[in-house]
Amino acid sequence: MVPRIRAGDRTLADQLMRAASSVALNIGESNYSDPGNRRARLFTAAGSAAKTRLALRIAVSWRHCSTDEVQPARALLERIAPMLWKLTH
Repeated sequence: MVPRIRAGDRTLADQLMRAASSVALNIGESNYSDPGNRRARLFTAAGSAAKTRLALRIAVSWRHCSTDEVQPARALLERIAPMLWKLTH
């Protein structure tokens, strides 16, 4: 779906890719951090997950892609967010 979003809005596609990558990268980085930095990385991952969800909503709102196309990604983000909440609280 990113190529379709990119065709309509390059900036949104770039932000979507960066935010989604940030979720995984910050979770990975947290595994090798001291407790304080670990928590900070997980909070950053949670923020990036929220940004990814919003970017998908915007892409649908601007009709760059359909709700059905983004549903698998949204479902995954809906599973990740509570996990990050539990890890940070």
